[in-house]
Amino acid sequence: MVTAKFAFNNKVYIATKLSLFKVNYRRELRMGKISKKENHMKAEEFVKKMKEIYKETKVVLKKLQEEMKNLIWQMKKLIEKFVRSYKIKKIILENAVELELLVSIKIYSVVNVSRTVMY
Repeated sequence: MVTAKFAFNNKVYIATKLSLFKVNYRRELRMGKISKKENHMKAEEFVKKMKEIYKETKVVLKKLQEEMKNLIWQMKKLIEKFVRSYKIKKIILENAVELELLVSIKIYSVVNVSRTVMY
C-alpha cells in the first residue's frame, strides 16, 4: 500500500510536468529520513510559491481543456464525414464512384472504391 501511494504521489503528469506531491508541497517526494539540518522555507514564502504553482497549473489545465474541446469538435466533424454510408450517385469507372454527399460536407464526392469499406 505504501509503495502504491508513493508511486501515485510521485507520478509526473504530462499536462503540468509536475507530480501531485510537488504541486502540493513544492518539493520532490523522496524516500528515507529528512535530516534535521535541512533548511525549511518560511511560511510566507511557502504560501507565495504555492499560489504561483496553483496559477501555473490552472493555466495549463485550462489550455488542455480548450485543446480537448477542439479535438472533440474535430472528431465530430470527422465522424460526420467518414462514419456513415452514402448512396452511390454515379459509377464513373470500375473502381471509382461519385457519392451523394450532404451539402455541409466539403470534400470531393468521387472516391476510389478500393480504399473504402463496403457493408
